[in-house]
Amino acid sequence: MATSLPSQGLHGSTSSLPVTKIQKQFFRKDGSNLVTAKFELKPPPYPLNALEPHMSQATLEYHWGKHHRAYVDNLKKQVVGTELEGKSLEEIILVSYNNGHLLPAFNNAAQAWNHEFFWQSMKPGGGGKPSGELLHLIERDFGSFEKFAEEFRAAAATQFGSGWAWLAYKATSDKNKELEIVKCPNAVNPLVWDYFPLLTIDVWEHAYYLDFQNRRPDYISIFMEKLVSWDAVSARLEKAKAEAAEEEKQIKL
Repeated sequence: MATSLPSQGLHGSTSSLPVTKIQKQFFRKDGSNLVTAKFELKPPPYPLNALEPHMSQATLEYHWGKHHRAYVDNLKKQVVGTELEGKSLEEIILVSYNNGHLLPAFNNAAQAWNHEFFWQSMKPGGGGKPSGELLHLIERDFGSFEKFAEEFRAAAATQFGSGWAWLAYKATSDKNKELEIVKCPNAVNPLVWDYFPLLTIDVWEHAYYLDFQNRRPDYISIFMEKLVSWDAVSARLEKAKAEAAEEEKQIKL
């Protein structure tokens, strides 16, 4: 069963961020009337027509070229001249999540991050099954790859309204269950709960309407069967485990 919107706020490795000291609004510094915040709209790691026929060039032009671009452009305007200027996307997300009491920059920052992660979660000729350590953990934590795929599809299909479904890694002391399926509304992502995101699917309607109209389950099936980049997911798992091990090492020092 997918985890939906855990109640806890920031914890673990994010505790060093000055969450409790952040004001409800970020005030602009004197003279800050130019957009200088350094965020880039990065293109997907493939041509915009490379996912056809499963995801059309028209969808990428609209979704990446207009929606993703708007999140980046609006974030630049929101943070320039504030205490958030100069912080990374991840830092802005963690600070502006504010234990669930969202600050103004959160939605644009999280959506900019989520979309870049989403593009990198797909590749031409994707789909199929993972291998190696990733497959081992999926089979251990979900019983089988098929059971995982069923639960992931269900999480994406049942996220009410706009949002995202995720596969995330959460380091545990007993190494019992480290992979979680999480569904989140709107812009929320697993970073705010100190999870390591591994895979996501965007279930905002604009992600699939040009190709599938209101047939979200069909879009989810095509994503799983034809588009997922398990190479990217495996690389993220390796990085997540290394970072978790380093965090554990630092805690013991």
